[in-house]
Amino acid sequence: MTYSHLLPSVIEIAHAAGEIILKHFNSGTEASFKEDKSPLTAADLESNDYIVRQLAALTPQIPIISEETIPESFDNRRNWDTFWLVDPLDGTKEFVKRTGQFTVNIGLISQGKPVLGVIAVPVMRLRYYSAEGDGAYFENLETETKHAIAVRALDVDHIDIVASKDHAGPMVQALSDQFPNAGFKSMGSSLKFCLIAAGEADVYLRDVPTMEWDTAAAHAILLEAGGQIYTLDQKVLTYNKESLRNPSILTVADQSEFWFQKVKE
Repeated sequence: MTYSHLLPSVIEIAHAAGEIILKHFNSGTEASFKEDKSPLTAADLESNDYIVRQLAALTPQIPIISEETIPESFDNRRNWDTFWLVDPLDGTKEFVKRTGQFTVNIGLISQGKPVLGVIAVPVMRLRYYSAEGDGAYFENLETETKHAIAVRALDVDHIDIVASKDHAGPMVQALSDQFPNAGFKSMGSSLKFCLIAAGEADVYLRDVPTMEWDTAAAHAILLEAGGQIYTLDQKVLTYNKESLRNPSILTVADQSEFWFQKVKE
């Protein structure tokens, strides 16, 4: 089954959610904190309510998992074949710090694999999106331009490493130390994955946990751009796990064996 027919509607849903977030961003909405100490704003909640409501109307037969909605137990969802994974405001820390590096992420999973992904970047007025079999695309709403994107081939003399602005751990430092002349790109939210999908970087090692809704949309886009996300035991990252928390991951544009060897060194 293909899902490309859903893509235009999901792009519009993500865009509208981004407009909701911008309303709060421009008014200086303040954050509270969840039990895990991560920030939460009214923008997260209003974006979440809008996306969940719109996806339920678009595909009433497809269940939804969102960061801001209590998920179904694994017993209830273990046999889900297809479902949405939503992060209504990825990068709330960036929202609070007013960097603009936050996104709306909507991914569709089928049989454990991402098959559609939309990432909207409200402040920058950018979009990344894909549907399985149709390629990956970047769109700049400011300049009204759109083009296909693809990962780049590995060139060991010109390497760019992506790292989280807030979560770069010791394994990331050890990898970076092997490439003293490498470029180092630090971004918030799912924009880190987008750098690789768009051919602007080569590798992103995340040695602290993420959640499935953090990676689903970006993973779909990466797949269509020619990249991949692996766990550190060299398995492709899958979805609808008993725990929705992902293990450490390695995102690569090209030559995964090369990067796994470097991570081990």
